Amino acid sequence: MKKVGLLILLTAFLFGTMEVALKIAGNGLDSFQLTFLRFIIGGIFLFPFAINEIRKNQTKLELKDYGYLLILGIICIPISMLFFQMGVMHSNASTASVIMCINPLFTMIFAHFMSNETFTKNKLIVLLWGILGLIFMVRPWDIQEGNTPLGVFFMLIAAATFGLYTVAGKNGIKKIGIMAQTSISFILGSLVLLFLMILMHKPVLQGVGDNIGLVLYISIAVTGLGYYVYFSAIKNSDATTGSIAFFIKPAIAPVIAVVVLHDKLLWNTYIGIGLILIASYLNIYNKKTEEDKIEQEQIEFK
Repeated sequence: MKKVGLLILLTAFLFGTMEVALKIAGNGLDSFQLTFLRFIIGGIFLFPFAINEIRKNQTKLELKDYGYLLILGIICIPISMLFFQMGVMHSNASTASVIMCINPLFTMIFAHFMSNETFTKNKLIVLLWGILGLIFMVRPWDIQEGNTPLGVFFMLIAAATFGLYTVAGKNGIKKIGIMAQTSISFILGSLVLLFLMILMHKPVLQGVGDNIGLVLYISIAVTGLGYYVYFSAIKNSDATTGSIAFFIKPAIAPVIAVVVLHDKLLWNTYIGIGLILIASYLNIYNKKTEEDKIEQEQIEFK
């Protein structure tokens, strides 16, 4: 369990630095460009682990599997993560980081319509806590300096579509494998984004040399290593335990934003973070309870 705990803490720290690093790098690079570089490099970083997983599980990918991975990649990279980067650039890093942490709430909603998961009373309670936290975090009656309605809108699209990516990705994980699915979808999604960048005459490598340290940190440490240790935590425990990293992140990311970018945490920020932490805890608790119930029913059936 010590190993799992360390993996969860490392995941939370790496993901907790994400918005700050993206905010700084975004001042010198285009949002399309930074998103492309981040995920093409991160996907390639994960690719050897993906190949090892495919060989170990003797997985045979068919044409329809690549089509499925392409759709996943499009949802994640040119849609969710591009809006995420633009949201970071139009809001405070502390606000962006906490809003992104509500993506599991969208996951619950999409799961109700796209799978056999029912939307229970407990999930409604989690959703209401999350919405209340979001309202206090954004403070729509008097938006904090550094935040903009456009930035909040972009972050909500990013969180919602990442929730969609999570639900859509559940169908293929058993066959393809979590590492292979992530790596290949990242690469395919990045290539689609590259195609759009070429059509729009966006820069691809221009200015990268001046920001190489940040680009490598965001691509290899945050995206590549971050997802690797996150999946390692899941592999050594379960998905619910691994998701604790996203419960810790809302407490870490704003502190990093204050130290590095001098973001100001006002009274409403603390309330918003607290409410979203409660929603995250209840979400994890409900998942664990459901898993334990299913496991107990399987034991009784045997």
